[in-house]
Amino acid sequence: MSSKQLSHRRQTVAVKQALRGLNNQLSLFTHRVAGRVRLKDIDLDCLDLIGRHGPLSPSAIARRAGLHPATVTGILDRLEQGGWITRERKPDATDRRAVTVEPLPGRNAELFGLFAGMNAAMDEICANYTATELELIAGFLRRTTNAGHDATDALASY
Repeated sequence: MSSKQLSHRRQTVAVKQALRGLNNQLSLFTHRVAGRVRLKDIDLDCLDLIGRHGPLSPSAIARRAGLHPATVTGILDRLEQGGWITRERKPDATDRRAVTVEPLPGRNAELFGLFAGMNAAMDEICANYTATELELIAGFLRRTTNAGHDATDALASY
């Protein structure tokens, strides 16, 4: 192996280790945030999916989260009871069970407050990069997210 190949391999390993560290730290952070609002980590993850991609049907949430529909029903029950979401029947649907799930905006301020410190830290970090560098980083993170999605789907097919 050439020194260039060895250097590239070492850098690749360093990136993977950094991503593992980031994943662990973000998981711990999410756990703390979820605890503060009396939700489970997975509830907070699903609430984020609904907020970013909603309104969604429960089956769409299950697909996006890679969860069994029955599991999503329990999550949605907790989110609705906590005042985080609303489930609305689709008025034009032929299936009476067809509902859409939307976040209730009144609770967002509570979450924004809990994420404020992390968001400020991210703004500070990003301020040290050029627009071109940020574009490269965002592209890398999107591709990494897609790879994680594909790996999750592959595990689900076992």
